[in-house]
Amino acid sequence: MVEELVILVDQNDKQIGLMPKMEAHEKGVLHRAFSVFVLNDKGALMLQQRALHKYHSPGLWTNTCCSHQRDGESNIQAGTRRLQEEMGFVTSLTHATSFIYKAPFDNGLTEHELDHIMLGNYCDAPVINQDEVAAWKWMAVEDVKADIKAHPDQYTVWFKIIFDKFYSYISLGAS
Repeated sequence: MVEELVILVDQNDKQIGLMPKMEAHEKGVLHRAFSVFVLNDKGALMLQQRALHKYHSPGLWTNTCCSHQRDGESNIQAGTRRLQEEMGFVTSLTHATSFIYKAPFDNGLTEHELDHIMLGNYCDAPVINQDEVAAWKWMAVEDVKADIKAHPDQYTVWFKIIFDKFYSYISLGAS
């Protein structure tokens, strides 16, 4: 299996190179990423629980899906691809916002990403890829916010950071 490459970027999201994903996370190098948040018609957010065998953050709850763009792939193309791969459905996505964050993990890896947040709408049950996802659920956005505060250890490091950006964005009525 060929190791996945991530797109290295500068602070302005200009591509400056490619690097194997694991190496980028070991070195904490800034790279492009995306996070998809899917809401249903009632405004509930689809969360996924990461598969229990993942090399970091196994079994933790996070946003609908997230990953890294491939070289030559737009943010929307990447989000659409990964949503299909992980959650088994496709829906129209729109770009909401982007920002840079850095989050170290207990295993020595570091996420240092310029993250593009995308929003979508879907109302049916996903067909999860069990290699990627252990479980899923719909949860009211306000309940997610409260649960992160009450049980932060049940959520991925990046989701706690990204959720604040997502929440601020939808609170402004921009969705």
